[in-house]
Amino acid sequence: MPPCHRGSSGFRGVRARPSGRFYAEIRAGGFRLTLGTYNTPELAARAYDAAAWRFRRPQRDMNFPDVESLEDRRRHRQVQRRIAIAEHDEQLMRQWRAQFPNDVDNTDAFFADLRAQRRSNRRHHRAVAEFELDNPNTTWAKNDPRWDDIWTETTSDDE
Repeated sequence: MPPCHRGSSGFRGVRARPSGRFYAEIRAGGFRLTLGTYNTPELAARAYDAAAWRFRRPQRDMNFPDVESLEDRRRHRQVQRRIAIAEHDEQLMRQWRAQFPNDVDNTDAFFADLRAQRRSNRRHHRAVAEFELDNPNTTWAKNDPRWDDIWTETTSDDE
């Protein structure tokens, strides 16, 4: 790919004026948008980058692609906040487990009972569906979703 043209100022979208100031512009959709004149080429290049960002240009079209935008900073702060909340939750859970070990055992027992109950319900539904399959006088319609229970897995491994 050929190198991009950056003009006499060394920045994209920036031209030197005879007065010694620097003129910034951006082209978009067949028109030219004047961004103003600035004392230094860096300020003009930053104005170009701000306009390019507003036009949703890719990062590679920026003069300073490594500079974070306010959106990047906001997103970073949001991620850091979520990480801090998760770490705080883990710390509180460690304290709770140390302070109430019986509750942890009760919680494990509760979920074990819940899994056993669900497994029992699946076995019951499958048995009913198999009975209806063998029953010539069934009241179930052909498209009844309860027929799908025949194919339900009921091994002790499925939880």
